[in-house]
Amino acid sequence: MDVLDRRFLFVVGKGGVGKTTVATGLALAASRRGKKVLLALVNCKERVSQLLDTEPIGPAIVTVRENLDVVNMTPDAALEEYGLMILKVRAIFNAVFKNKLVRAFLKGTPGLEAWSMLGKAFYHACPPSGDPDYDLVILDAPATGHALDMLRVPFVIESVAPPGILRRDAARAVNMFRDPERAGAVLVTLPEYMPVSETIELSTALTNELRVPVLQLVINRVLNPLFSEDERPIIGELLSQLPEDSEIRGLALAGKRRVLRETVQARAITRVRDHIDAPCSELPYYRSVEHDTAAIEALSEAVLRIV
Repeated sequence: MDVLDRRFLFVVGKGGVGKTTVATGLALAASRRGKKVLLALVNCKERVSQLLDTEPIGPAIVTVRENLDVVNMTPDAALEEYGLMILKVRAIFNAVFKNKLVRAFLKGTPGLEAWSMLGKAFYHACPPSGDPDYDLVILDAPATGHALDMLRVPFVIESVAPPGILRRDAARAVNMFRDPERAGAVLVTLPEYMPVSETIELSTALTNELRVPVLQLVINRVLNPLFSEDERPIIGELLSQLPEDSEIRGLALAGKRRVLRETVQARAITRVRDHIDAPCSELPYYRSVEHDTAAIEALSEAVLRIV
């Protein structure tokens, strides 16, 4: 089953690994297939407008491509929209959510702001009645620790909240998020020690604690190896064998550094793939991805190529 055949995807990883780029690539790929897609950002410094050469993305849903909408959710805006989705009538919403005491209570309720954003995204993929607004919702989640905190919220609400709308919606979300036919996580990492270690821990938490399926692993910014495994020791030792006045010492130093990077990369890729049993794609480093829309289009095709 293709990763894009689900209704809800979490794109998760350590900060700085390229989550937003991968999420945007997945959204573009799905929209090209004719799916109606919502790319939901979580109160972040958004980069999608740079990637797609559009106006800045705010808390209102905007259409940026055919079949592709984007929103940068904020807690206040998401809570208002989520409240309207539940209460249906703005007059009732205003009477409840505009009340100062109620707003103070909501602000002070642990996890409710996170659930307002996650719940809003979930509602677009799985409303309680009628057809969904979108065929696929892709959540560009916060960095690893904050993402896990957000994902834990509906599970906690389902366990401790009294019967009512909030608990009902949380239970529906939990059922979807745990269903590998409808939802799951796409993990993004770099071929380096620290991101790989954090990705392995993230995968373990998702699988063992939350029972959210890991659908795909994306290793971003993979160097194209210049040297084979047999050649690396030779190139690595070359500098130490040259005289101080050798004209190729600079070249040998560059070769040694490249060998080191390729060795670290190879070990990191082997380690993460040994620990995470999921289809894997490896993306090259697209240097112009934020300045050339052709680069993000190329990435959107590469992200679906399993290696």
